[in-house]
Formats: sequence, structure tokens, C-alpha cells
Amino acid sequence: MRHKKHPFRGVVFDVDPEFSNTEEWYDAIPEESRPEREQPFYHLLAENDQSYYVAYVSEQNLVADYSGEPVDHPDIPDLFGPFEDGQYPLHFHMN
Repeated sequence: MRHKKHPFRGVVFDVDPEFSNTEEWYDAIPEESRPEREQPFYHLLAENDQSYYVAYVSEQNLVADYSGEPVDHPDIPDLFGPFEDGQYPLHFHMN
């Protein structure tokens, strides 16, 4: 996945059906670009040109990444198998 507004991409490893982070996190987003709370929010193992991190992103701000390139986040091997055919298989089955 890629962020619509910021230069990073990542691999989704969890989803909240609606906003489930702290009020401080939400209030830190400029009001004019603050996402609605009543939508899915995704946890991503994210990367940009300078670092790796975990991102929390609203559905409205994500688009598919069609680059075909793997994400090199160092935590990916803990959750996923090797990158194949444009995707990472899970190491475990979801309930």
C-alpha cells in the first residue's frame, strides 16, 4: 500500500474497523487533513527513503502499490513469508 499524501509505502499487518488510537495522535493531525474516525484504519510496516517504522493510516489515505517491489522493513520476516508474485504470504492463519 502507498499513502496518498506522504511518500511512504508499507505492508498491512492489522486493521481496526474504525479509529482506535489515542486522542493525542488524532489531535496532532492538522484539522484540514484529519481523517474521519468511522472508517477502517490500517497498521503498516512502513518505509520511506530514510527509515522504517509502523504507520497507522486511514483507509481514505491508502492506495494500492503496483510497483511490484518488495518493502524492506526489517520486521516483515517476523510476520510474513518471502515476497512472491507481488505479495507477502502470512506466516500464520487469521481467525
